[in-house]
Amino acid sequence: MSTSGHDLETIRAALQPHGLFLRGVVNFAAMEAAPTLSDGRPAASVVLIGNIGSSLWPAFSRWRNNQPDGGGSDPLDTWSKEVIGPIAVMADATAWFPSDPPWQPFQQWAMRAEGLKASPLGILIHPAYGLWHGYRGALGFAVPVEDEPAPHGAHPCDACPDQPCLTTCPVAAVHEHAFDVPACRSHLRTPRGQGGCMARGCLARAACPIWAEYRYEDAQLRFHMAALSL
Repeated sequence: MSTSGHDLETIRAALQPHGLFLRGVVNFAAMEAAPTLSDGRPAASVVLIGNIGSSLWPAFSRWRNNQPDGGGSDPLDTWSKEVIGPIAVMADATAWFPSDPPWQPFQQWAMRAEGLKASPLGILIHPAYGLWHGYRGALGFAVPVEDEPAPHGAHPCDACPDQPCLTTCPVAAVHEHAFDVPACRSHLRTPRGQGGCMARGCLARAACPIWAEYRYEDAQLRFHMAALSL
């Protein structure tokens, strides 16, 4: 028994009005360590759910504007659960979210499902969406999932000779094999940082030329920057 492509089309259709997509599938081998489903069984497969560019922003913004408290302290996480939770029930699946324990290895799943690798910024870079994508949740199933495998392209950073992300940061916090978090956060607290990265999004991230047309809307960039605990 397996979850068929027809079943996934139902899930895709339910996600579409919210600007979310099925991003990839991980099927676990028989003896492989796998996450535990809500009924105690090991998952046979995980289906990742996420955004492409600013695809989720219109639906999320409408929802947030209709909340008396603006969605609370973690509005995007709350919205993601309100959207994905009922779809998990419909699909007889277990929902997991990056914000909740037990912390699931979303980045490892993404690398496996879509063949992604980390950029110098630490963000997984996608061969079709660049740095402008994210994962909002995952569905776990007790049976394998049959779906078209996601295409695994070459690592985009290998074909980027200039790598402007390494030289654009105002405080040189980005290095090829490391990211100086304290330097970045200290800069963001300054007037220059408030008027630069905090207002327009990380300048080093914006400098990446890979699929820049998927760059998040300015309002979404400001939202993500404002969510940082400085």
